[in-house]
Amino acid sequence: MLCSALGLAPSAWLHLGRSAKVGTVASAPGAPVAVVFGAGLMDGVPSPYLAHRLDAALELYRAHKVRAILVTGDNGTVQYDETDAMRAYLIERGVPAVRVVGDYAGFDTWDSCSRAHRIFGVDRALLVSQTFHVRRALALCEAAGIDAYGVGVEEWHDTTWKYGEAREVGSAVKAALSVLLRPDPTLLGPHEDGVARALADAAGGAGQG
Repeated sequence: MLCSALGLAPSAWLHLGRSAKVGTVASAPGAPVAVVFGAGLMDGVPSPYLAHRLDAALELYRAHKVRAILVTGDNGTVQYDETDAMRAYLIERGVPAVRVVGDYAGFDTWDSCSRAHRIFGVDRALLVSQTFHVRRALALCEAAGIDAYGVGVEEWHDTTWKYGEAREVGSAVKAALSVLLRPDPTLLGPHEDGVARALADAAGGAGQG
């Protein structure tokens, strides 16, 4: 029983005190940026789960709740590029290209959060992911220095969903260690001004925003 309690403690920690900071597109407050986390590709285009995250970000943008969208995913090989697929999805649906910023080294949630703050200068954001993942993203982005609110995307509770929920138990342990140790992301690199340029474009009134 003690081992089980210790094993589940990180998952409980993710839920404690965060209910007020997780909601829907409709309940989300305004923020400069939406951060969308990668969730896999199918034949080079966003998987259904990733497409639903992008759809939620698109709703936030159209509702003028955000002025820019940072898509963060895995581009670890030439053959696999989540980030450009995510950017193309949003641009094809009417978001100006300058407003969709890509992070190509979001290899996991901590890397995405840490790089959003340290490389792209994001201080306040709406985080978009499925509800089983968004609390972990919220905890990690807060630890990385971002004032964040989680926008949870619901899905049918099918096999993929149940796998995601089960995976979160182990991922919560990794998240707790990241919050405690605050490691550098896999890749750092120089500061990038894409988010600043996107917000300046919005302030200038070009396109929608």
